Amino acid sequence: MKRIMIMGVSAGVGKSTFARKLGDILQIDVYHLDAYYWKPGWVEVTEDEFRGAQEEVVKKDQWIIEGNYTSTYDIRASRADTIIYLELPLVVCLGRVLKRFFKNIGRTRPDMGKGCKEKIDWQFIKFIITTYYPRKNKMVDRFKAFQSADAERKVIMLKNKRAIKDYLQESTLKYSSKKEIFPEKFIE
Repeated sequence: MKRIMIMGVSAGVGKSTFARKLGDILQIDVYHLDAYYWKPGWVEVTEDEFRGAQEEVVKKDQWIIEGNYTSTYDIRASRADTIIYLELPLVVCLGRVLKRFFKNIGRTRPDMGKGCKEKIDWQFIKFIITTYYPRKNKMVDRFKAFQSADAERKVIMLKNKRAIKDYLQESTLKYSSKKEIFPEKFIE
């Protein structure tokens, strides 16, 4: 497990937080797709820029790339050995998006593009609601194709808070030399 994609059913599922924690455990650099996609002031990069940035990252021997961005899924999937998929109920994802907004008002999160202060609007909420179930349904087929391309590839599906927490705990016990820091650092 050296080239890992972290994907999720929706915004607010915890992809960024999970990726940071797993990166700490495995001592692998984490790359947040939002940081590559957004220029200051929430300006989208061109598709060529976005693809090019990812093509550079996937050349590395080890990485964790967090984010969905299905238009460039092929770049990451072609080199990944593992996909970790997070799925929580829609209401939980929406609640976390709202919580994140209020926690970060006026600030740019570390997993976002520079100069992209936290915001929320109806368009974003509508996007979450309208894409949740279609994305949930499409993921199964996407993951089957990922695994069928190479029997060595793994897909790990974590479908509730307990599974997510347990996976991080097990990873800490398996991979980390800092096992004693687990309770404070890796549990929310």
